[in-house]
Amino acid sequence: MHNSNIFIPFTFLILIFRFSNALDCSSPPKVIDVNQSGEGGSFRTIQSAIDSIPKPNTQWIHIRISAGTYTEAVTIPKNRPCIFLEGAGSSSTIVQASYHDRMSTSATLISLADDIIAKDITFKNTYNNPGFAHANVVKMLPASAAKVEGNRSAFYNCSFKGVQDTLHDHSGLHYYYNCYIQGAIDFIFGDGQSIYEKCAINFTTGIDGPIRDGVITAQNRESAGSTSGFVFKECTINGINGKTQLGRAYGPYSRVIIANSYLSDVVRPEGWSTWNQLEENLTYVEVNNTGPGANNAKRVKWMKTLSEEELNSFLNISYVDIDGWINKQRNTNNF
Repeated sequence: MHNSNIFIPFTFLILIFRFSNALDCSSPPKVIDVNQSGEGGSFRTIQSAIDSIPKPNTQWIHIRISAGTYTEAVTIPKNRPCIFLEGAGSSSTIVQASYHDRMSTSATLISLADDIIAKDITFKNTYNNPGFAHANVVKMLPASAAKVEGNRSAFYNCSFKGVQDTLHDHSGLHYYYNCYIQGAIDFIFGDGQSIYEKCAINFTTGIDGPIRDGVITAQNRESAGSTSGFVFKECTINGINGKTQLGRAYGPYSRVIIANSYLSDVVRPEGWSTWNQLEENLTYVEVNNTGPGANNAKRVKWMKTLSEEELNSFLNISYVDIDGWINKQRNTNNF
């Protein structure tokens, strides 16, 4: 272990400049309903409801999605920001598709616009459904449940289910609260600047899946000056059907911080992998965690430690909540 010199206040000035141009979505929100029966003039599919929104959009649109399983891929284009997708509960409103193609086009949810909220919904990619697997061998391919590229995107009480590359946390300021994220291989990946708070992270290939090792995160920070990183606070990490590393370096300056969380014995002793990147450029930090998987005795020696000031700069909600957009979204949409 050694101290890092990565805390440079100027980078946070860059962050504020980069993300300060928040769109002022007008209120009150316009309400649109989605129901598979089409009753009461509602839309039958989520995509048709999104397609009905004017572009460019500047008003909050509240899309209320009734309980049901919606077998469709959903795309929110860049010119339709200010959308609040609300389901009837993550166990009741399920959006699923079965695609494997380029990562940029094959997710069940592709969210490209800024100022997006999703609440009480499950997003699932069933392509790698391991129920057909025999013995301990199965070919798994990238198949994302969601790709989140827009800035100021927040997810509450949502579930993301897949096996490989489940949640493509591509880029932008993102906040995940009380979410469930399931997968086996690099299943939280990308270059987002994101806080995962009180989330349940479940390593699994599925109930009937093969026993194999995997990786939870693959964070893709590209430069020392980049402010991106994944922060997990007050989360739980569990799993079945094998053991998992906490992360490997998808980018040369990959950064992941896990704090005040519970780690089960599903976590491999070494914890992390360089994935052929330079050890000294990577920022993997574990602080105040509990559980059998939190034992750092056999962790990689190049794991970093942060000063209290450095650590607080990531754990504080201000790491993603530039200009207070999180409460502004919640207050405007009344939750």
